[in-house]
Formats: sequence, structure tokens, C-alpha cells
Amino acid sequence: MSAKVRINRYLAAAGFGSRRKCEELIRHGLVSVNGSTITNLASIVDSETDSIAVDDRPVSKMDTVQVLVLRKPVGVLSTVRDGFSRKTVIDIAKEHGYTERLFPVGRLDLNTSGILILTNDGDLAYRLTHPRFKIEKTYRVLVEGAIAEETVAKIAAGVDLDGYATRPCRITILGRQDLTTTLRVLLLEGRKRQIRRMFACFGHRVIDLERTALGDLEFDDVAPGSIRPLSEHEERRLRELAGLIREGKEKPVCQ
Repeated sequence: MSAKVRINRYLAAAGFGSRRKCEELIRHGLVSVNGSTITNLASIVDSETDSIAVDDRPVSKMDTVQVLVLRKPVGVLSTVRDGFSRKTVIDIAKEHGYTERLFPVGRLDLNTSGILILTNDGDLAYRLTHPRFKIEKTYRVLVEGAIAEETVAKIAAGVDLDGYATRPCRITILGRQDLTTTLRVLLLEGRKRQIRRMFACFGHRVIDLERTALGDLEFDDVAPGSIRPLSEHEERRLRELAGLIREGKEKPVCQ
């Protein structure tokens, strides 16, 4: 991030949510620069010299925007901290020397493994998780039973989960063995325990669940429990998927 930047972008990079959410903080008079409350959404701040606070709480200066990829193991929480001292994805980041303020993009439940993005860029995080931006997530699913093609078609068409109809998704049967079925599921949304609940509606318990890709990014070199920064190409592609960069263009999309 350059020294001089719009206040909403600065706050988004500091982890206060999307740029629009940060604009709401400004509208409500919760943001101050050098001790004075600001109301101008187009205000420019100097990240090197200005003292910025949200609700009287100082905002740490952000030297760089971090975008990391972690392959989460089973048994690790996708949260910043846990009141019961269980291991979190942020603990893994710290073990690998990443001490910046980071937060996970979306969640994988305790018993789900796979690809998870960690970042301090609130705008990117918002777009990666909001269904409006239609970023497909790919999962490998192992379920109990020899699931029928007709059942797969019903699940893919949408399932009622406590009054909420899931969006249509893409499901492919990869193989059957020992009374289990392995499938590939591609979702545009990610409600709490959605895949497990969809298959449970038809009597098929999910035995193992792993997120294997985000859009067309698979990160095959990242082992379970490992974390690394995205390459320049990977980060650019992720921002293209999120609509922050137009494909084939250098210029960011205007907010």
C-alpha cells in the first residue's frame, strides 16, 4: 500500500471489512484522523504519518497487504481466536512467522480440510465470500453409501435446508468403493455445514470433506498445515475472480 490512500481502502486493508462497510463507519462518525472525526468518504490519509482510529481505537499501520493460502488440517478452527484455547488457522500462521493482523476468508468447519485464504485485505475478503461475485469453490466429498445418479441430480438442483433453498451446484461422481462414493462438488455459496447437510437430507453421511480449489486456483503444492504467500500470478488471478481487477487489464475496478 502506498503512503497516501483513500481512507476506506486503508481501513479495508486494516481488516475492518469491505470498503463499503468502512464507508458506513465513516458515515456514523466512528473514524478519526489525527484526533478529528472525518465525514468525507473521499478523504486521503497518509499511512506513514497520520494517526487513525476507529471508535477511539488506534488502527495499526499496515505496511503491506498480505494474501496467504493455507491448507487447513482437520481439527483446526477457521477463526481468529477461540475461547477454549483450541488451535486456529491464525495459530498456524504465527507458527510460520506471519505476525500481521490476519483473518480467514470464509470458514471451513472443524472437520473439513483444505484450501483457505488468510488476508488483511477486507475488500478482497468480502468479495471472495459474497455469493454475488459467483466465485466457485471446489470440494472433494466422501459419503457413506452408493449414491444414485438420481439423488445427485436432486442435490445439485437445490435442497431445502430449514426453509432456505440452496442454489443449484455442480456435482460429479468420481468413484465408488466399499459402500462409499467419492464426488466433486462445485458451489457458488457456502452456508454453515451446507455440503454435509445436503447429503444428509438423502441419507448419505459425509465421511470426509476437503476444499480443493478456489475458482481455477488449486494450490497443489501446499501440504496440510502449510501456508505461503500467493505468487504474483495467483494473487492477480484471485483479484480478477473477485472483480477487483479486470481480466487482462492492470487498472483496478473502480469502487
